[in-house]
Amino acid sequence: MIRAVALVVLAAGLAACGSKAPLKPAPGKELPVAAYGEDHRPTAEELLQPPVQAAPERSVELRRRSEEREDDPFDIPPEG
Repeated sequence: MIRAVALVVLAAGLAACGSKAPLKPAPGKELPVAAYGEDHRPTAEELLQPPVQAAPERSVELRRRSEEREDDPFDIPPEG
């Protein structure tokens, strides 16, 4: 039991120690080349930012209370 607790504490301690330094390519490696037609090579920070299409912003307002639904002309009962 004590070994399990010690193992969990050790794992949590190791998981908590992380580097806060800016990202750099591994030794001997380079960042990807600039895309065709681009004039500059993207930095590590630019590569980490998701494009707008990957995380679009919500363009509609959420409903805050129940509202009566409008009549839907395509909502027909099933045949049978």
